Amino acid sequence: MTSHASRLTYRLSRVTPGLILALASLLGLAAFLYPFFLPALPASGGSMMAHASDAPLLTVLLIGLCLVAALAGLNVQQMTSKLTALLGILVALNAVLRALPGPAGFSAIFVLPILVGYAYGPTFGFLLGALSLLVSALIGGGVGPWLPYQMFATAWVGLLSGLLPGGRTGGSKAEPLALAIWGGLLGFVFGAIMNLWFWPFLSGGIAGTDTWRPGLSLWPTIRAYLVFYVATSLWWDLGRAAGNAVLVLVLARPVLRVLRRFRNRFRFDVVPAVDIL
Repeated sequence: MTSHASRLTYRLSRVTPGLILALASLLGLAAFLYPFFLPALPASGGSMMAHASDAPLLTVLLIGLCLVAALAGLNVQQMTSKLTALLGILVALNAVLRALPGPAGFSAIFVLPILVGYAYGPTFGFLLGALSLLVSALIGGGVGPWLPYQMFATAWVGLLSGLLPGGRTGGSKAEPLALAIWGGLLGFVFGAIMNLWFWPFLSGGIAGTDTWRPGLSLWPTIRAYLVFYVATSLWWDLGRAAGNAVLVLVLARPVLRVLRRFRNRFRFDVVPAVDIL
């Protein structure tokens, strides 16, 4: 009986971090999409006023879920005290990388969530993405209603990279190229997602595009957004995608080698106790 209970507890503890991240992702998805279900939009003020009340709550909830996921991960193989310390170092480093100048939408902040998430899994990647955006915003003064949305979107970059196969083993010669292509794709995905935090609240068309209005059905909404994205965001995201691809291609092999060496040395499995009596 004791053995069965301990095994059940162990299995539940292993899936707890993933469940917490799933809850956080559902929260983020709802935050991005809820304007499309409103019967009417604010008469003025745009996205800044619309998100002025919900953004602080979203930020607090996301930080809380990140901390709970990290603590839950300490009980199983996803996290150890040394890996938690490494997470803190990588968060600080990634926050500094965001300040590196670059053309168009380029930002070096996406490289580590991609590579670290790939090597350490979705939990680590999610936490690194979300917390590094928070720290960089606090350092650089970029705190505003857009912050929780940036945290969610960057966290998803790390989470999705952690779901790629081969991250825990690796070694393929094609690995850097495959990750570079993946990084380029995520550059476009990030931009497409981030537009949704303000696009429904635009009061007029931009560059000849249409905006969303309450009551618009799914396909007209998608068509209007695609026109808006191509006319405004696509070329900006191209710089981000190209920067991601180049940096990942150059850094993937040496960075992954260091990350895997550290993980193999300090990661361990918690095995449930078995009562043999």
